[in-house]
Amino acid sequence: MSATVRPRRRAVAAKAPLGRPFATQLASTGLANLGDGVLVTLAPLVALSLTTSPAQVSLLSAAAWLPWLLLGVAAGVVVDRVDRRRAQVVALGARALVLAAGAALGFSGALTMPLLVGVVLVYGVTEVFADLGATSIVPDLVPADRLPAANGRVLGVQQVANAFLGAPLAGALVVLGAGIGFGASAGLAALAATVLAVGLRGDFRRVVPDGRRPHALREVREGLAFLVRHRVLRPLVIASSVLNMASTAYFAVFVLWAVGPGSAMGLTPAQYPLVMLGFALGAVAGSLLAERVRDRLGEVPTLMSMLTASVVLMLVPLAWPDAWAVAVAVTAVGVTNTIGNVVSMSLRQRLVPGPLLGRVGGASRTLSYGLMPVGAVLGGLVAEVAGLPATFLSAVAVSLLACGTLALRVRTADVRAAEDAPPAAHRASGGEAAVPLAACDGVRP
Repeated sequence: MSATVRPRRRAVAAKAPLGRPFATQLASTGLANLGDGVLVTLAPLVALSLTTSPAQVSLLSAAAWLPWLLLGVAAGVVVDRVDRRRAQVVALGARALVLAAGAALGFSGALTMPLLVGVVLVYGVTEVFADLGATSIVPDLVPADRLPAANGRVLGVQQVANAFLGAPLAGALVVLGAGIGFGASAGLAALAATVLAVGLRGDFRRVVPDGRRPHALREVREGLAFLVRHRVLRPLVIASSVLNMASTAYFAVFVLWAVGPGSAMGLTPAQYPLVMLGFALGAVAGSLLAERVRDRLGEVPTLMSMLTASVVLMLVPLAWPDAWAVAVAVTAVGVTNTIGNVVSMSLRQRLVPGPLLGRVGGASRTLSYGLMPVGAVLGGLVAEVAGLPATFLSAVAVSLLACGTLALRVRTADVRAAEDAPPAAHRASGGEAAVPLAACDGVRP
């Protein structure tokens, strides 16, 4: 009787755990983004009680993103020079104070449109430092091969906190008054700072080999030079800037299309966050699927297809302004947008040396986020003159043009070459071998 020969199973290497330090960072990120979700949804809803002008409502988005244009590069230098954990703690603490001031204005009935824009503007300043610190610290907390998984968790938690929890919470709080809404967001920011200060131990300051740091202006030049000469990162920033500008133009006035008896969708202020919950649900699914989709399709094809699909789906609210149809489309946007963001974020973290992450991130976001207030103002002006549909169609057309350029120029081989080349090679060659485009320092709805 012959023995049964069993096929040998292929050994699968166990993946390294993400670890407790990352879990602490993730918890702080969740709390901070819950407060963000309340504010981002609350502010335009409060604005509707103060004005009906698309141009004035769009100023809120402009104020939120303007600090990236003004401070992105300088903040990147600061984040590379100081403890990245401490940078987040200080920024979140300052945010709590700013939002507490907004709560006081709301309770006293003194809140006006200029003051609301001012609160959002200062909040945006704290966001620059907190966001750069949070993004730059992740590679210090997890193994390099787990970056896609870690970034997927981060984006998933951000979307759950922002839209799934924060948006409907804001819808309930706006009924109780602006003061309570701002106060809740302030408390969450303070709690996020406390969790990070108490729960994450260690010094996350980048060590300088000779113990001496160059002048700040030289560090700025180093970050800008690395970005400008890099064969992948340079066009990545260009594409992300165009997409972010168009997306902000679209969503800066979207609330006017959705909310109010005279709007196309006819939603109430409390219903609007519920429709937008779909984005959070889709983002959670996308964050969990990103690593798997990338492994199956490949990094570049995943980036291309997901970003293009998310743009095409933005036509649904215009063509079919039904609450259920928009909710389904927004859910699909959440899936595709988040997968694209996870892939692009992981790509950037792999290609940028650790000591340069803050500066390169600040320089890239100066452009990619800095053009968002421009998009917000343009979206409001176009809507004021030609109507909301003109803003939506223009934003989609510009986004498709960026995605088309992306599809024509990106090559997987260029990404591999950039990974294999040492940093000095980028400086020497100028990174001119090829110019692939990619989108994303975080294209957001």
